[in-house]
Amino acid sequence: MKRVLLKLSGEALAGDKKTGFDEETCVKVANQVKELVDQNIQVAIVTGGGNFWRGRTSETIDRVKADQIGMLATVMNCIYVSDIFRYVGMKTEVFTPFQCGAFTTLFSKDRALQSLEEGKVVFFAGGTGHPYFSTDTGSVLRAIEIEADAMLLAKAIDGIYDSDPKENPDAQKYEEISIEEMIDKRLMAIDLAASIMCMENKVPLLVFGLNEENSIANSITDKFTGTKVTV
Repeated sequence: MKRVLLKLSGEALAGDKKTGFDEETCVKVANQVKELVDQNIQVAIVTGGGNFWRGRTSETIDRVKADQIGMLATVMNCIYVSDIFRYVGMKTEVFTPFQCGAFTTLFSKDRALQSLEEGKVVFFAGGTGHPYFSTDTGSVLRAIEIEADAMLLAKAIDGIYDSDPKENPDAQKYEEISIEEMIDKRLMAIDLAASIMCMENKVPLLVFGLNEENSIANSITDKFTGTKVTV
């Protein structure tokens, strides 16, 4: 692979703390991504914002405002994580679909591709810039725009199962599944809109557990133990 997009959940950045940042976890993520960068693989990253904000569960705040707060949560996450990446020796740039003063760069495909070609890890914060779109959808959109070879999904569980393994101890894990079957069976590793975008634009997924040893670095090798979603 030449270019990948890595989607990190916001909760994963918090580690066992559940909220905010766990620096040790973020440094481990950074060191694994550096292994990919050192192999001349271009890496783009999207983070969720769930370590700061879960606005869809609110019954008092307008959905549009709740989603806007969520977008800002992802900006905070990307600024923080990008600086951790710099700490371990990588160059980074944070893009947003809206102006954030001098904090970020306004997104354009050309500018993002230029940064990737320069060897930077690019962060796509702020989702699509519009409400009613999840970070899953924003991730797939950016993966399509930058023509990523695959989308890497680092999640709390180590792949896709036929049922919730937290509720069903007999749940069976898929080593490989087609995007069509995943959609038909409503096995939502990502939300439905994002899944359909992957299917229509032929973006394969590699789904794995972030807490597994070296799972990011292993995701593009024969040591991969998650679920491959084919297109």
